[in-house]
Amino acid sequence: MKLLIKSLFLGFFLVVTNVSAQMDGSSTNLKRRLIDIEVKKTGPYFGIQRGKYTVLEIGAARQWKKIRIKQPVIHAAHVGFNYNFKYNMLGYDMGYWYKPNRIGLTYGGNIFFRTNFDNTRVGISPVLGFRFAILHLQTGYHFMTRLPDNFETNKFFVSIRIGIINDRDFDFNLRKKRKK
Repeated sequence: MKLLIKSLFLGFFLVVTNVSAQMDGSSTNLKRRLIDIEVKKTGPYFGIQRGKYTVLEIGAARQWKKIRIKQPVIHAAHVGFNYNFKYNMLGYDMGYWYKPNRIGLTYGGNIFFRTNFDNTRVGISPVLGFRFAILHLQTGYHFMTRLPDNFETNKFFVSIRIGIINDRDFDFNLRKKRKK
């Protein structure tokens, strides 16, 4: 069980590290723009997850966005917890998603932990979603270790989250002219 948790955490860390390395783009960009504008947004989110069971969600998210006229890309990471009051089920989620263009779907995944305080399960969840302004609608499937009969958690789910941005950080990078 500890080996599974460590390997899931290591895999998530490697994916996030790889994505942040690819976001730089300075080594592959032959023609640089005159100005690069990047925005980092941080804040809490509140949501509800529906499947077979209704689960309330709360957490924090961070988004990285390069402002461009063509193909703006958004990357985001989140950490949160959820709770099912009726069945006393607690869960923790850690995930990543990205949106490759202005109008389109978000693609991502979660590593999650669920417990009913008698049994504990971990797993991964690929998610597909749509983000508009502060709303993020996602759907996915929880792949988890073998479930006992009394483990009331969603396998297929749809969630809607409201993200509240508390902090915005703008970075302006001007291109320096080369001397001839």
